Amino acid sequence: MFNEEIVKPENLVYKKTSVLTDAVMHYCPGCPHGTIHRIIAEVIDEMGIQDKAIGVAPVGCSVLAYNYFNVDFVEAAHGRAPALASAIQRLHPNQHTFTYQGDGDLASIGAGEVIHACNRGENVVIFFVNNAIYGMTGGQMAPTTLVGMKTATTPYGRRVDLNGWPLQITELVAQLPGTDFVTRQSASTPADVRKAKAAVRKAFENQAAKKGTQFIEFVSTCNSGWKMTPVAANEWMRKNMFPKYVPGDIKVDGEIVREYNPSDSKIVRDIEPVK
Repeated sequence: MFNEEIVKPENLVYKKTSVLTDAVMHYCPGCPHGTIHRIIAEVIDEMGIQDKAIGVAPVGCSVLAYNYFNVDFVEAAHGRAPALASAIQRLHPNQHTFTYQGDGDLASIGAGEVIHACNRGENVVIFFVNNAIYGMTGGQMAPTTLVGMKTATTPYGRRVDLNGWPLQITELVAQLPGTDFVTRQSASTPADVRKAKAAVRKAFENQAAKKGTQFIEFVSTCNSGWKMTPVAANEWMRKNMFPKYVPGDIKVDGEIVREYNPSDSKIVRDIEPVK
């Protein structure tokens, strides 16, 4: 029998944020997009900025993001989300405009858009989900695909002599003067989710203070495109993706706090920010 005592506010342990709709998500089972959506929505809710948030989603797995967030949302052409977000934020400077993009969108067709938005220091938040593959369109090689990684268009593995090096665009945008906070996170464990949520909140708080571009990369899996179970994909990501795309803050309050060797992605040094 239903016990009304259980649903009293003082007994409530967790409640889904109202910033997420009740729509059933289209993402594959095991895909981190749902978790990333949740932490962004929870931060918007906790900060009380739901009426000020404006999302921009382009083409890719996130193309239907407007179905899942109870905030204003605008659809952008493939790769053009940073340009559209720049216009929206300039027209409405007190809003919280953010983009939600995959690696095929942001680091490939949209590379020019994101580089120039970051260089201008547009006061937007950019969420970048990197699963090293084109997840929506058939599992083709993406700019972030690892060397030796098999995809639909690199069935024998990515070759540097043929396909070039994986693009570490997060380190690239960190060098630009317009970026204020640049970090790389993941949603692979509960601890990682907590760190990622803290980064999302910092980004929105910095945006409210009009500090410039906030850029958060989420190293992610695509178990469907990788042809793995969700558990195996998570393990593969930690073993193979994390050494190349090292989680952690790269730029804080406009200052580089971590430097990498570009040839092997190993951390050269952690730099103590100037107080």
